[in-house]
Amino acid sequence: MAYEPRPEHKFSFGLWTVGNVGRDPFGEPVRPALSPVELVHLLAEVGAWGVNFHDNDLVPIDATPVERDRIVREFQKALDDTGLVVPMATTNLFSDPAFRDGAFTSNDPEVRAYALQKTMRAIDLGVELGARVYVFWGGREGVETDAAKDPVEALKRYRECLNFLCEYVLDQGYDLKFALEAKPNEPRGDIYLATTGHMLAFIETLDHPEMVGVNPEVAHEHMAGLNFMHGVAQAWDAGKLFHIDLNDQNFSRYDQDFRFGSHNIKQAFWLVQFLEEVGYDGPRHFDAHAYRTSDHEDVKAFARGCMRTYLILAEKAARFREDREIQELLAEIRGEEGAMAPYLGSYTRERAQALKAHPFDRAALGRRGKPYEALDQLVVELLLGVR
Repeated sequence: MAYEPRPEHKFSFGLWTVGNVGRDPFGEPVRPALSPVELVHLLAEVGAWGVNFHDNDLVPIDATPVERDRIVREFQKALDDTGLVVPMATTNLFSDPAFRDGAFTSNDPEVRAYALQKTMRAIDLGVELGARVYVFWGGREGVETDAAKDPVEALKRYRECLNFLCEYVLDQGYDLKFALEAKPNEPRGDIYLATTGHMLAFIETLDHPEMVGVNPEVAHEHMAGLNFMHGVAQAWDAGKLFHIDLNDQNFSRYDQDFRFGSHNIKQAFWLVQFLEEVGYDGPRHFDAHAYRTSDHEDVKAFARGCMRTYLILAEKAARFREDREIQELLAEIRGEEGAMAPYLGSYTRERAQALKAHPFDRAALGRRGKPYEALDQLVVELLLGVR
């Protein structure tokens, strides 16, 4: 059947996504909690390839070693029974009251040490279950008042903790990469390293930047009013797109985590078109939640919808590349270097001197239009199903 997910699509969901019980700041849960094993079977039923987790999504924070081993054993059996894999894992450094002032940037050194301990144990758990990417979302790494923390000192602490954990992974011989996830605010008033661009700059200050990339999320960049695809493209160009979180979001709202493609279909199309065009081969992880009005059957519809929409948009992207009229317009717009080829490209002294001496007709340049309206309308018609 068309638009059915297959393993090669690498669609994954977190336990916290399909396992969301519908609690929000104004309301209690509306769905019974499902166990991790039940959630694995739910994801297998809807056709997912992978399942991801925070440490405490799987193992409660107060579990004993015996309980931990039993839970992991049962979870591994569910993976074996269904064929699902664990491509990514992460640590919950935001829910417990101990992290009320952050984890790696907390003003309390004992909290920072505990955060490192918790993360090392969570990395061990993730690797044990097959994870190859480890995500860091600094949900509490921020402030409500700038009187609370020196941002330079906070980033120094953040850097120190990530350097420590990189060395831990190397010392253990783990085949694991780190991916940093940005968000501008919520639950803190301001979160450090607020966008993908912030993260990319920060990574270059680490001791092992080659081990660390980014995990951009649609909703988080849209919260900041930014073009998500542009951030993804910059990460790709830098060789740092290690993972990606797909969902949807009204611009400049609280973190909504809607079903992928459910609100901003045009932005979703350009993202899918980019990922398919460049050949992104990593997990396509849906970090989204079903509506609070949903029951468990509707949660399955939500998960199927995320994957189906991606596949529909991937088909639209293929048609975009094959549409004769669209490609002719693109060829006209992009043009060829032609007579300008001697002046463009890498710098040489001779090229610079020739370019300085070249006469340009500035008025003629100003009269040249680009048929972007025509091109955009063709894209709209493609998405509306009339091309």
